[in-house]
Amino acid sequence: AFALSAFLRVATGFDIGLSTKCVVIPKEMDMCHKIGYSEMRLPNLMGHTSMAEVILKSTAWQHLVHTDCHPHMRTFLCSLFAPICLDTFIHPCRSMCVAVRDSCTPVLACHGHPWPGSLDCDRFPADEDMCLASLTKEYKHLHKVLPKPACQACPAVEEFFTHKRVLEVFCDNNFAVKVKLSKKRTVFGDREYNIECQVEFITQGSLLPYETQSVIQQWLLINENCTQRMTPTHRPMVYLLVGNIEEGIILVNQVYRWQRRDSQLTLATQKWRYHKCL
Repeated sequence: AFALSAFLRVATGFDIGLSTKCVVIPKEMDMCHKIGYSEMRLPNLMGHTSMAEVILKSTAWQHLVHTDCHPHMRTFLCSLFAPICLDTFIHPCRSMCVAVRDSCTPVLACHGHPWPGSLDCDRFPADEDMCLASLTKEYKHLHKVLPKPACQACPAVEEFFTHKRVLEVFCDNNFAVKVKLSKKRTVFGDREYNIECQVEFITQGSLLPYETQSVIQQWLLINENCTQRMTPTHRPMVYLLVGNIEEGIILVNQVYRWQRRDSQLTLATQKWRYHKCL
Protein backbone atom coordinates (compact mmCIF):
# COMPACT_ATOMS: atom_id res chain seq x y z
CA ALA A 1 0.00 0.00 0.00
CA PHE A 2 1.14 3.52 -0.63
CA ALA A 3 0.16 6.80 0.96
CA LEU A 4 -1.96 8.47 -1.70
CA SER A 5 -1.34 11.92 -0.30
CA ALA A 6 2.38 11.57 -1.02
CA PHE A 7 1.63 11.47 -4.74
CA LEU A 8 -0.84 14.36 -4.93
CA ARG A 9 -0.02 17.79 -6.30
CA VAL A 10 -2.36 20.42 -4.89
CA ALA A 11 -4.44 22.20 -7.50
CA THR A 12 -7.93 22.13 -8.94
CA GLY A 13 -9.57 18.92 -10.21
CA PHE A 14 -12.78 18.47 -12.10
CA ASP A 15 -16.21 17.14 -11.10
CA ILE A 16 -16.95 13.48 -11.53
CA GLY A 17 -20.60 14.04 -12.37
CA LEU A 18 -23.61 11.87 -11.63
CA SER A 19 -22.95 9.10 -14.18
CA THR A 20 -20.17 7.33 -12.25
CA LYS A 21 -20.44 4.94 -9.33
CA CYS A 22 -18.16 3.35 -6.77
CA VAL A 23 -17.63 -0.41 -7.09
CA VAL A 24 -15.33 -2.92 -5.41
CA ILE A 25 -12.14 -3.65 -7.35
CA PRO A 26 -12.76 -7.20 -8.67
CA LYS A 27 -10.58 -10.12 -7.66
CA GLU A 28 -9.58 -10.63 -11.31
CA MET A 29 -7.61 -7.33 -11.19
CA ASP A 30 -4.69 -8.64 -9.16
CA MET A 31 -2.46 -5.72 -10.06
CA CYS A 32 -4.83 -3.27 -8.34
CA HIS A 33 -5.09 -5.07 -5.02
CA LYS A 34 -3.17 -3.87 -1.94
CA ILE A 35 -2.58 -0.41 -3.41
CA GLY A 36 -4.18 1.56 -0.57
CA TYR A 37 -7.87 1.45 -1.53
CA SER A 38 -10.45 -1.22 -2.41
CA GLU A 39 -13.13 0.66 -4.42
CA MET A 40 -12.88 2.23 -7.87
CA ARG A 41 -14.91 4.56 -10.09
CA LEU A 42 -16.84 3.18 -13.05
CA PRO A 43 -16.68 4.31 -15.84
CA ASN A 44 -12.93 4.67 -15.38
CA LEU A 45 -10.38 7.03 -16.92
CA MET A 46 -9.89 4.68 -19.87
CA GLY A 47 -13.56 5.09 -20.83
CA HIS A 48 -14.51 1.53 -19.88
CA THR A 49 -18.19 1.44 -18.90
CA SER A 50 -18.62 -2.17 -17.71
CA MET A 51 -16.67 -4.26 -15.23
CA ALA A 52 -16.31 -7.02 -17.84
CA GLU A 53 -14.55 -4.55 -20.14
CA VAL A 54 -12.31 -3.28 -17.32
CA ILE A 55 -11.24 -6.83 -16.42
CA LEU A 56 -10.60 -7.80 -20.04
CA LYS A 57 -8.54 -4.70 -20.88
CA SER A 58 -6.59 -4.53 -17.61
CA THR A 59 -5.66 -8.21 -17.65
CA ALA A 60 -3.53 -7.60 -20.75
CA TRP A 61 -1.30 -5.35 -18.60
CA GLN A 62 -0.84 -7.63 -15.60
CA HIS A 63 2.03 -9.51 -17.23
CA LEU A 64 3.93 -6.25 -17.78
CA VAL A 65 3.33 -5.23 -14.15
CA HIS A 66 4.95 -8.48 -12.98
CA THR A 67 8.16 -7.57 -14.82
CA ASP A 68 8.69 -4.63 -12.39
CA CYS A 69 9.79 -2.49 -15.33
CA HIS A 70 9.12 0.63 -13.22
CA PRO A 71 8.38 1.00 -9.47
CA HIS A 72 5.21 3.05 -10.23
CA MET A 73 3.82 0.91 -13.05
CA ARG A 74 0.99 -0.40 -10.87
CA THR A 75 0.18 3.05 -9.50
CA PHE A 76 0.05 4.48 -13.02
CA LEU A 77 -2.16 1.77 -14.52
CA CYS A 78 -4.50 1.43 -11.55
CA SER A 79 -5.11 5.19 -11.45
CA LEU A 80 -6.52 4.77 -14.97
CA PHE A 81 -8.19 1.35 -14.89
CA ALA A 82 -9.37 1.53 -11.24
CA PRO A 83 -9.42 5.23 -10.19
CA ILE A 84 -9.92 5.85 -6.49
CA CYS A 85 -13.36 6.97 -5.30
CA LEU A 86 -12.90 10.66 -4.48
CA ASP A 87 -14.97 13.75 -5.28
CA THR A 88 -12.80 14.31 -8.35
CA PHE A 89 -10.93 12.05 -10.73
CA ILE A 90 -7.19 12.07 -10.02
CA HIS A 91 -5.13 11.55 -13.18
CA PRO A 92 -1.50 10.43 -13.16
CA CYS A 93 0.85 13.35 -13.81
CA ARG A 94 2.53 13.62 -17.19
CA SER A 95 5.90 13.12 -15.49
CA MET A 96 4.77 9.78 -14.04
CA CYS A 97 3.57 8.66 -17.46
CA VAL A 98 6.86 9.65 -19.08
CA ALA A 99 8.91 7.85 -16.40
CA VAL A 100 6.85 4.65 -16.71
CA ARG A 101 6.77 4.84 -20.52
CA ASP A 102 10.53 5.32 -20.87
CA SER A 103 11.27 2.45 -18.49
CA CYS A 104 8.68 -0.03 -19.76
CA THR A 105 8.68 0.61 -23.53
CA PRO A 106 11.75 -1.64 -24.05
CA VAL A 107 9.89 -4.48 -22.31
CA LEU A 108 6.84 -3.99 -24.54
CA ALA A 109 9.13 -3.90 -27.56
CA CYS A 110 10.66 -7.21 -26.47
CA HIS A 111 7.13 -8.66 -26.67
CA GLY A 112 6.57 -7.04 -30.07
CA HIS A 113 4.31 -4.19 -28.92
CA PRO A 114 4.72 -0.38 -29.04
CA TRP A 115 3.69 1.98 -26.23
CA PRO A 116 -0.07 2.34 -26.91
CA GLY A 117 -1.59 5.56 -28.20
CA SER A 118 -4.29 5.34 -25.53
CA LEU A 119 -1.55 6.07 -22.97
CA ASP A 120 -0.03 9.03 -24.82
CA CYS A 121 1.63 11.03 -22.05
CA ASP A 122 0.51 14.34 -23.55
CA ARG A 123 -3.06 13.56 -22.49
CA PHE A 124 -2.11 13.79 -18.81
CA PRO A 125 -1.87 16.97 -16.71
CA ALA A 126 1.36 18.76 -15.87
CA ASP A 127 2.79 18.33 -12.38
CA GLU A 128 1.46 21.68 -11.16
CA ASP A 129 -2.11 20.36 -11.55
CA MET A 130 -3.83 17.90 -9.23
CA CYS A 131 -2.40 14.54 -10.24
CA LEU A 132 -0.40 11.52 -9.08
CA ALA A 133 3.26 12.51 -9.23
CA SER A 134 6.19 10.15 -9.71
CA LEU A 135 8.49 9.63 -6.75
CA THR A 136 11.22 7.97 -8.80
CA LYS A 137 14.03 10.18 -7.46
CA GLU A 138 12.98 9.60 -3.86
CA TYR A 139 12.58 5.87 -4.60
CA LYS A 140 16.17 5.62 -5.86
CA HIS A 141 17.45 7.25 -2.69
CA LEU A 142 15.47 4.89 -0.45
CA HIS A 143 15.93 1.65 -2.41
CA LYS A 144 18.89 -0.12 -3.91
CA VAL A 145 18.78 0.10 -7.71
CA LEU A 146 19.24 -3.42 -9.06
CA PRO A 147 20.66 -4.42 -12.45
CA LYS A 148 18.02 -4.61 -15.19
CA PRO A 149 17.36 -7.70 -17.33
CA ALA A 150 17.95 -7.12 -21.03
CA CYS A 151 15.68 -8.12 -23.89
CA GLN A 152 17.81 -10.66 -25.71
CA ALA A 153 17.79 -13.62 -28.05
CA CYS A 154 17.04 -16.83 -26.20
CA PRO A 155 20.20 -18.92 -25.65
CA ALA A 156 19.94 -22.46 -26.98
CA VAL A 157 18.95 -24.95 -24.28
CA GLU A 158 21.85 -27.35 -23.79
CA GLU A 159 21.08 -30.93 -22.78
CA PHE A 160 24.38 -32.74 -23.45
CA PHE A 161 27.46 -31.60 -21.55
CA THR A 162 30.12 -32.64 -19.04
CA HIS A 163 30.60 -31.21 -15.57
CA LYS A 164 34.10 -30.05 -16.64
CA ARG A 165 32.60 -27.98 -19.46
CA VAL A 166 30.03 -26.53 -17.07
CA LEU A 167 32.79 -25.51 -14.65
CA GLU A 168 34.56 -23.69 -17.51
CA VAL A 169 31.32 -21.81 -18.23
CA PHE A 170 30.95 -20.96 -14.54
CA CYS A 171 34.42 -19.39 -14.59
CA ASP A 172 33.38 -17.05 -17.40
CA ASN A 173 30.16 -15.84 -15.73
CA ASN A 174 28.85 -14.10 -12.61
CA PHE A 175 25.92 -16.23 -11.53
CA ALA A 176 24.07 -19.52 -11.96
CA VAL A 177 20.45 -19.84 -10.92
CA LYS A 178 18.46 -23.06 -10.76
CA VAL A 179 14.95 -22.37 -12.05
CA LYS A 180 11.81 -24.49 -11.81
CA LEU A 181 9.27 -23.40 -14.42
CA SER A 182 5.70 -24.35 -15.22
CA LYS A 183 2.74 -22.71 -16.92
CA LYS A 184 -0.22 -21.55 -14.89
CA ARG A 185 -3.64 -22.63 -16.07
CA THR A 186 -5.66 -19.42 -16.31
CA VAL A 187 -8.98 -18.42 -17.84
CA PHE A 188 -7.13 -15.76 -19.84
CA GLY A 189 -4.63 -18.10 -21.54
CA ASP A 190 -1.14 -19.38 -20.81
CA ARG A 191 0.79 -16.11 -20.42
CA GLU A 192 1.43 -16.67 -16.71
CA TYR A 193 4.02 -18.91 -15.15
CA ASN A 194 5.06 -20.43 -11.85
CA ILE A 195 8.69 -19.47 -11.35
CA GLU A 196 10.85 -20.78 -8.49
CA CYS A 197 14.49 -19.67 -8.33
CA GLN A 198 17.35 -21.03 -6.25
CA VAL A 199 20.77 -19.40 -6.45
CA GLU A 200 23.58 -21.93 -6.94
CA PHE A 201 26.43 -19.44 -6.88
CA ILE A 202 27.46 -15.82 -7.36
CA THR A 203 31.09 -15.15 -8.21
CA GLN A 204 31.20 -11.38 -8.56
CA GLY A 205 29.28 -8.22 -7.81
CA SER A 206 27.31 -7.01 -4.83
CA LEU A 207 24.01 -8.79 -5.49
CA LEU A 208 22.56 -10.82 -2.64
CA PRO A 209 20.96 -14.22 -3.38
CA TYR A 210 17.37 -12.98 -3.03
CA GLU A 211 18.18 -10.03 -5.32
CA THR A 212 19.56 -12.40 -7.93
CA GLN A 213 16.39 -14.48 -7.70
CA SER A 214 14.32 -11.33 -8.24
CA VAL A 215 16.18 -10.15 -11.34
CA ILE A 216 16.15 -13.64 -12.88
CA GLN A 217 12.38 -13.79 -12.38
CA GLN A 218 12.14 -10.44 -14.17
CA TRP A 219 14.40 -11.75 -16.96
CA LEU A 220 12.08 -14.72 -17.49
CA LEU A 221 9.01 -12.47 -17.67
CA ILE A 222 10.64 -9.94 -19.99
CA ASN A 223 12.13 -12.61 -22.27
CA GLU A 224 8.88 -14.49 -22.56
CA ASN A 225 9.92 -16.01 -25.88
CA CYS A 226 12.57 -17.92 -23.95
CA THR A 227 10.25 -18.81 -21.07
CA GLN A 228 7.67 -20.18 -23.51
CA ARG A 229 10.33 -22.32 -25.16
CA MET A 230 11.31 -23.72 -21.76
CA THR A 231 7.69 -24.56 -20.81
CA PRO A 232 6.31 -26.60 -23.73
CA THR A 233 3.79 -28.26 -21.39
CA HIS A 234 2.22 -27.58 -17.98
CA ARG A 235 4.60 -30.11 -16.44
CA PRO A 236 7.33 -28.43 -14.32
CA MET A 237 10.75 -28.20 -15.97
CA VAL A 238 14.08 -27.44 -14.24
CA TYR A 239 16.91 -25.40 -15.80
CA LEU A 240 20.18 -23.78 -14.82
CA LEU A 241 20.53 -20.21 -16.12
CA VAL A 242 24.11 -18.91 -16.26
CA GLY A 243 25.02 -15.34 -17.04
CA ASN A 244 26.77 -12.05 -16.39
CA ILE A 245 26.06 -8.64 -14.92
CA GLU A 246 27.57 -6.06 -17.27
CA GLU A 247 27.19 -2.29 -16.75
CA GLY A 248 23.97 -2.69 -14.81
CA ILE A 249 22.46 -5.18 -17.28
CA ILE A 250 21.61 -8.84 -16.57
CA LEU A 251 22.47 -11.14 -19.49
CA VAL A 252 21.78 -14.87 -19.55
CA ASN A 253 24.44 -16.60 -21.66
CA GLN A 254 23.75 -20.31 -21.16
CA VAL A 255 20.64 -22.36 -20.38
CA TYR A 256 21.06 -25.97 -19.25
CA ARG A 257 18.23 -28.46 -18.94
CA TRP A 258 18.52 -29.98 -15.45
CA GLN A 259 17.17 -33.50 -15.84
CA ARG A 260 16.73 -35.77 -12.87
CA ARG A 261 18.71 -38.61 -14.47
CA ASP A 262 21.64 -36.30 -15.31
CA SER A 263 24.13 -35.78 -12.48
CA GLN A 264 26.56 -33.53 -14.40
CA LEU A 265 25.03 -30.21 -13.25
CA THR A 266 24.77 -31.43 -9.66
CA LEU A 267 28.40 -32.55 -9.78
CA ALA A 268 29.50 -29.21 -11.29
CA THR A 269 27.75 -27.16 -8.59
CA GLN A 270 29.30 -29.37 -5.89
CA LYS A 271 32.82 -29.11 -7.33
CA TRP A 272 32.50 -25.36 -7.93
CA ARG A 273 33.11 -24.61 -4.26
CA TYR A 274 36.68 -25.92 -4.53
CA HIS A 275 37.30 -25.23 -8.22
CA LYS A 276 40.15 -22.93 -9.31
CA CYS A 277 39.59 -21.14 -12.61
CA LEU A 278 42.51 -20.91 -15.02
